[in-house]
Amino acid sequence: MDLAIGAKQVYVMMEHLTKQGESRITAECSYPVTDVGCVDRIYTDLAMIDVTSQGLVVREIFSDIDFDALLKLTGVPLIDGTQAAKAA
Repeated sequence: MDLAIGAKQVYVMMEHLTKQGESRITAECSYPVTDVGCVDRIYTDLAMIDVTSQGLVVREIFSDIDFDALLKLTGVPLIDGTQAAKAA
């Protein structure tokens, strides 16, 4: 889609887990992609995650779970950026 290629920022909104309890955030795309590396931020029902050159940085957790539980549910490497947000 031209929107992904021409956009200044791309935010994805989705559920964090499938109905089977598997993470929707994966290390590799399993479907054909429109543009690679165009997503800036992911909003799920559990967290807000920035996509950076260093990796996936969790900025805020929306549910009553801690970072370690979110990491276990997600199944891909995450960076805890929630402490920086609380200090600001």
